Amino acid sequence: MADRVLGGRYQVLDKVGTGGMATVYRGMDQVLGRTVAIKTMLPQYATDPSFAARFKQEAQAAAALNSPYIVSVYDWGKDGDTYYIIMEYLRGTDLKSGIRKHGALDCKKVAQIGSQIAQALSVAHNHDIIHRDIKPQNIMVQPDGNIKVMDFGIARAKNSHLTTDNSVLGTAHYVSPEQTQGKPLGPTTDLYSLGIVMYEAATGRVPFDGDNAVTVAMKQVTEQPVPPSQINPNVDPQLEAIILKCMQKDPKDRFQTADELYHTLHDYLAGRMQAVNNATAMLPAAATTPLAARGSNATQSMPRMQATGRMRPQSATEQAAQEEEERRKKQRRNRVLAVIGAIAGIALVVFLVVSVLGSGSKAYSVPNLLGLTQDEAAAMLDSDGHGFEIGEVTEQYSSTVEEGKIIEQTPGAGRTATEGSKIDIVVSKGEEPAASVTVPDLTNCTPSEAQDLLNKYGLKGQAGDSVYNADVEVGHVAEQEPAAGTSAKAGDTITYHLSQGAEQVSVPNVVGDSQSDATSALKSDGFSVNVVQSSSSSVEKGYVISSNPSAGTSADKGSTVTITVSTGPASVSVPNVVGYDESSAETALKNAGFGVSVTTETSSTVAKGKVISQSATSATSGSTITIVVSSGSGSSSNNTTGNEGNTSGGDHSGSSGTSGNH
Repeated sequence: MADRVLGGRYQVLDKVGTGGMATVYRGMDQVLGRTVAIKTMLPQYATDPSFAARFKQEAQAAAALNSPYIVSVYDWGKDGDTYYIIMEYLRGTDLKSGIRKHGALDCKKVAQIGSQIAQALSVAHNHDIIHRDIKPQNIMVQPDGNIKVMDFGIARAKNSHLTTDNSVLGTAHYVSPEQTQGKPLGPTTDLYSLGIVMYEAATGRVPFDGDNAVTVAMKQVTEQPVPPSQINPNVDPQLEAIILKCMQKDPKDRFQTADELYHTLHDYLAGRMQAVNNATAMLPAAATTPLAARGSNATQSMPRMQATGRMRPQSATEQAAQEEEERRKKQRRNRVLAVIGAIAGIALVVFLVVSVLGSGSKAYSVPNLLGLTQDEAAAMLDSDGHGFEIGEVTEQYSSTVEEGKIIEQTPGAGRTATEGSKIDIVVSKGEEPAASVTVPDLTNCTPSEAQDLLNKYGLKGQAGDSVYNADVEVGHVAEQEPAAGTSAKAGDTITYHLSQGAEQVSVPNVVGDSQSDATSALKSDGFSVNVVQSSSSSVEKGYVISSNPSAGTSADKGSTVTITVSTGPASVSVPNVVGYDESSAETALKNAGFGVSVTTETSSTVAKGKVISQSATSATSGSTITIVVSSGSGSSSNNTTGNEGNTSGGDHSGSSGTSGNH
């Protein structure tokens, strides 16, 4: 069981202890990160529908109780074949171990413990829940000295159908007389058990003991306890009176509510002894002899009169002494009554025997029909020759018994029934179909928020592998299966994946690549691409000059990388040389970084040797600019010199020519 995770949430650590029907482990709630106690039903009971129902009822009953003196129940469920309850993890020691180690406690401490238990019982009784197993082993004393009532393992709501079995449950040293006799139980049965717990805390020992549980249980019915002060002289009369009133055999003679007991103990702790005396007045005598030896007309001890004429409550010690004195007077009468009782008992037995024999009916042991089909059970009853028949047949769902098989029978197997009796059976309908629910959207939830939301829909949750997601905060749910909005069955498990944030990817080197090749490479690595253009005298037009982020840098997958693409060299302004003489124009253009090409033509308006026009006002740096130079008003030879030549015009009248330098 160790290291197993129940319900996809609760990790089982080490075993703490084992009880009558369950094992308790220390565990860890992986969602909330807190230590918890994990109570799991023992395997031999997990397949028994009645025990499974009891286990479920314990969880539901305890979860409804909210008190600082009751152990908190957080969750319960079933994982595979394991039923479990998640409870508050308590540190400390149980009261039984404390009494064994330290012996009797002082009166104030006994009253404080009793007061806190009474407050816990008040909460339970207000929810119509009777604990039925109050004992020091179920009282945890915490390091701060306060207590917690534990283990509602046999607690029952007053209206529960499970109370009809009349089984004697609990520990014999602490059970009430009515619990031993299988009578209906009320809140006062817990107060009786609490009285015994206080008795043991005050004296260091239980009031009734014996060789076996049956002997002890019978003493609960037939004997009165020795007053605590006769065992421990330090027990004062008021606390003794409170304890003995709790332990009255007749429930009507006890405190009637846990609140009433709590207020009396509170008065005791506050020193209001008159209030305690009033609350415990008219307490019946505490006989130390069996009740069975007392006649039905026995005189009850009465409180003594105070000097004022008012009734003074009689102490338990005085009552015991008076009872011993009266006992001798009653012995003779009790012998007579015992003889009469024996004669009456014999007569009753004779009557029953005659009745049974006279009716002609015989009694037989009822066979075990559990696990059989109805037809198989009927065939078994036909063949056993005892005349048993199938009676009322009902059906109910069962998660442990397959459909069509018998899960309950009345009378039970091994019970005695008269020949020809009918046996009522309950047949399994199989596992109850889970309700259909719509899967909620867990996106952006924290793990605890996701679990809470799934719980509202009757679903379970488990964390899967984490995933990259740039749009969801780290540690929050990014994905889930099944998807939100789909249909699932109550109890199904929804797997959710937490975000790791955006995935980091290294930017590839695309400098020098063509725009199309760079774009393709970036997109294949998961990036978006943004393109800007810029002139470059060193990078060919249409090719990448740079990227941002730069190559080798880590960036979020899905983020944008901007690439700068060359538009070729940049255009610059060409100096305006129109009207310059040829040599001045060439010098200005060359100084600006351009080459020069010269052509001539005649002009009647521009003086010979002056620039008539130029080929461009802007151009890329280093390109050639053509200038047209006037040859005067004569005919033009339209000669051209290269960018390294000079145009010379000689001072001629009439014709003119252009000659290049060689």
